[in-house]
Amino acid sequence: MATALLKKEFSSELVPSPVEYAVLLPEGYEQSDEAYPLLYFLHGGNGDRSFLELMRPLIERTISSGKLPKVVAVTPSVSRSLYMDYRDGSQKWEQFLIGPFLNHLRMEYRLIPDRQGTLLFGISMGGMGGLRLGFKYPDLFAALAALEPGIEPALAFGDIQVEDRFWRSDELFEEIFGIPVNETYWEMNNPANIALKNREKIVHSNLGIYIECGDEDSFGLDRGTEFLHRLLRDHRISHEYHLVKGADHLGSSLGPRSEEGLAFLGRMLNPPPPGPEVETLRRMITQWKEMWKNQKGIEIS
Repeated sequence: MATALLKKEFSSELVPSPVEYAVLLPEGYEQSDEAYPLLYFLHGGNGDRSFLELMRPLIERTISSGKLPKVVAVTPSVSRSLYMDYRDGSQKWEQFLIGPFLNHLRMEYRLIPDRQGTLLFGISMGGMGGLRLGFKYPDLFAALAALEPGIEPALAFGDIQVEDRFWRSDELFEEIFGIPVNETYWEMNNPANIALKNREKIVHSNLGIYIECGDEDSFGLDRGTEFLHRLLRDHRISHEYHLVKGADHLGSSLGPRSEEGLAFLGRMLNPPPPGPEVETLRRMITQWKEMWKNQKGIEIS
């Protein structure tokens, strides 16, 4: 595919600047007047904008296969910020991403300027960032795909076990959440807590949610991902979940898994019709439920 990879910078007083970022323009971008969906393509811990160049062949392949429409993909370099606003106000990455940077991208490139054309994809720390942004701002994003997200299986900071945080130092937690760690601030920014607090908005917006992890993840992120899946399921927040057998945090499985996540976003952009069989089944189920209600007075949700 004749895509174009651009390397740019953008400055904002919200974060240490200038912020380097990469943009992948789809084939035919320069020759058309079409507006494209924006895909925030979020890198993992210790990564940077080169993540987009690394994943470029995979994105191109997924688009060529028809599983993902043409998109403008953007990866900003955010260091190991967790895509968060620091409690002390010194760095405000969340506000940067939903505010001046998003506005800049929509002015600079031909993008669909609403939530239906704005997507999130992230791996590891990027998966955590995608979950936080999507759950906090379902009015800004149509769908997210979080692969092996760097989240802990807890709703309270004090409940995090060492095995679920040994790879994040005390210094990193304190830099972002305060010294000592402000546990309330951690809870406010924990994706699982955000999902609970924002449940009605998430459900009402029909936010597309895709989460996955390998069951042999070296960081144990399958525990946090499974925890989030069960919480979403128990609170009837629609989502798609995959626990990938034999998969680790890196390795040969990550390419196909990433394609699956991108394909999910493609289905959210262009939902496939249910088909006549599904319509027939749904009518049958409705009739059965009505029968139970009319004959036995039992309401079935």
